[in-house]
Amino acid sequence: QVQLVESGGGLVQAGVSLTLSCAASGRTFNSYAMGWFRRAPGKEREFVAAISRSDGVAFSAYADSVKGRFTISRDNAKNTVYLQMNSLKPEDTAVYTCAVGTNAYTLRTLQYDYCGQGTQVTVSS
Repeated sequence: QVQLVESGGGLVQAGVSLTLSCAASGRTFNSYAMGWFRRAPGKEREFVAAISRSDGVAFSAYADSVKGRFTISRDNAKNTVYLQMNSLKPEDTAVYTCAVGTNAYTLRTLQYDYCGQGTQVTVSS
């Protein structure tokens, strides 16, 4: 049974950094891209970041709203993907969800094979 469990969310002030983690279990994910989505209150789910499968060409993608502030990485030995979030803004407040998909391009369109329950990130001004 595949499980994705996010952690690291919380309430922080604007300008600080936070790192989210997503531990995947149930299978090996080296041949899957991994990524993050988010859903802010009253808004649709949106793509945040994705990183390519570890058995292919290295590639990462970011939403324009987080480019330069967020960094996605993965530890294949731990089946874990991370999202380092710097210079957080109140508009980053959302439930952040980890996802696994065929490749980073499909994750950018919110297509996924597996998805976690999410972790809340709240940024106060």
